[in-house]
Amino acid sequence: MTALAKDVRVVKTLPKDLKGARRKKKIPLFRVPYQASPYFFLHRVLPILNKHSVVELVVPDGGCLQATLAPQFEELQRLRCRVSFHALRFRQEVQELATNILHRLRSPGRPFIAYDPGLTRDALAYYGCAELFQDVHTELIQHKRAWMLKRGIVKGSLSVDSAKKRLNGSCPLMPEEIGILLRAYGYSWDTIIYVSGGEVFGGQRTLIPLHSMFENVVDRTSLSSSWELNRIYGRESNLASDYPKKLTPVDVELKREAWKLAGPRPRPLPPPPARPKYYNIEGWWGWVAESDNEPDSTVMELRMNAHKLLWEAIDYVVCVEADVFIPGFDHDGKGHPNFATLVMGHRLYQSAASRTYRPNRKQVVKFLEETRDHLYQANRTWLTSIRRHLRKSLLDGLRGASVQSKSLSFLSHPVPECSCSSRGPAEPTSHASSPPHSVHAALGSVHHCPAWMDTGVTSLSLEKEHDEDLDEDDTSSSGLFLRNSGSDTAHENGGGEASKEEAQLEDQEELEGGERR
Repeated sequence: MTALAKDVRVVKTLPKDLKGARRKKKIPLFRVPYQASPYFFLHRVLPILNKHSVVELVVPDGGCLQATLAPQFEELQRLRCRVSFHALRFRQEVQELATNILHRLRSPGRPFIAYDPGLTRDALAYYGCAELFQDVHTELIQHKRAWMLKRGIVKGSLSVDSAKKRLNGSCPLMPEEIGILLRAYGYSWDTIIYVSGGEVFGGQRTLIPLHSMFENVVDRTSLSSSWELNRIYGRESNLASDYPKKLTPVDVELKREAWKLAGPRPRPLPPPPARPKYYNIEGWWGWVAESDNEPDSTVMELRMNAHKLLWEAIDYVVCVEADVFIPGFDHDGKGHPNFATLVMGHRLYQSAASRTYRPNRKQVVKFLEETRDHLYQANRTWLTSIRRHLRKSLLDGLRGASVQSKSLSFLSHPVPECSCSSRGPAEPTSHASSPPHSVHAALGSVHHCPAWMDTGVTSLSLEKEHDEDLDEDDTSSSGLFLRNSGSDTAHENGGGEASKEEAQLEDQEELEGGERR
């Protein structure tokens, strides 16, 4: 309410006469379609609002207003940024826990990478990526895709060539592939990687390759205690007593005998019917072994889904403040921008100089296929190609997001309407929302930041130092993913000539415009 005091009037409750009308359901209700145009609000909602003084808007899928607007609505776009990035905040206990996790991540005094896998069952089913797992998870994904086809959420056939989809860049990058990219770029085995996201489909075993490449792979559970997590849930009743106790085989047999021997009236209840066997393998998905129908969510599962929203809120804060962010996928199970896309948009708004990799999945898969037979013994040419691609993705990804992501969600690319630069050249430090000179072309025109936006210094200098370290410490082509194999083997195999060759290549890249910071 304070942040938007100069823009709109926000009230906590309705007046008494309107409260009664709401209870009697006399208030006009509008179900806003996804990305409704300004015409919808100006010509359908506004006349009813003027007539009844209040309307109720139901926004089922988010995105109540289309992403790109005409130039005359530029101030409305800036209002969007003030609402999303300043007015709306997480609960205090959620923010405090996220801040504590950030302090623990930065306590070693080194930058850390935030990685969002984007491996959700809905997204994998929507894009037809079932064959990435080759086990029972494939059946789960296909079951979800069949459900989506029946409801018209996705069009096409149930059987999809997942290999073709992957080569086309329509499937998420697996954690193993992200680990290969980061190691090829030059990040050492002891780099801190924070894995975000409320769900990693496939379980922890999907992250095993990433753990084998980096020893410091952590998440919210390893950086917080159980009582800290329970504190953000609030007061919850114990649901254990709500569930009927499972009868032992002896109790079932006694009930059957009592049923046979009992007289006509009164008769005891018969034993419950046999229920499908739930295999306790990985948790909830044991039903696929004996049933084609997915069971309804239990109360505990519904509670867990509510907890996942709080987990994602914590991860959101950590990812926005991370030194480096890299996504595995950028769409959800409905084709809309997902968690990672919103994080990238917030990072772009808050600090345009922050290091956010936006790898081209199609190009990355092509690189990986080229060296499939020698993946862990990659040559220097392949390593240079990977490094060049990731460096170019810092800016090329911005241009791609302005065309692809922004048309789906304004918050995924809130520039240039909401970008701003520092108010004067005499200031010793620039604001975090101030884009560096090298990305002005990618962001378009910018405005001066208001005086109240004082968010500190960007991490651009730290990232520049990291780049210099990578250029000096060229990982050898032999034993790329073995620990402590970088500098020692490089010196043994003529590291001086390799570094000279690498420096010449970097100079050529700068002349070609491939590396602009």
